[in-house]
Amino acid sequence: MLYAILCYANEETVFAWSKDEEEAVMAKLITVQEPYAKAGKLGPVGRLMPTTAATTVRKGKDEALVIDGPFAETKEALLGFYTIDCDSLEEAVAFCKQLSAVNPGSSSYEIRPFYVFRPGELAT
Repeated sequence: MLYAILCYANEETVFAWSKDEEEAVMAKLITVQEPYAKAGKLGPVGRLMPTTAATTVRKGKDEALVIDGPFAETKEALLGFYTIDCDSLEEAVAFCKQLSAVNPGSSSYEIRPFYVFRPGELAT
């Protein structure tokens, strides 16, 4: 089963890290990722720019509205994601626990199964 691991944290804290702090955190995260990548289970991994760089397109009455945003009422923002192929939810939870153990500060991981859609094919 494919899972999306959505990574949430306080973006003010994360984007305030020094270059050395950033490199140290990324090195620890890569050590967690490596076994999954070598096993062919790790798909794309992405880090999002802060919400101040985001643009939101919302359905309007007549046409779509393009606005700055999002305007989250929370301290935790979606900062990135992993895609991983796990045999079970328990394996995905174990991966998130490993990420959490090496990621400083408060963070949370949302696990969602997902399907891949390609033009002309059924979802897999």
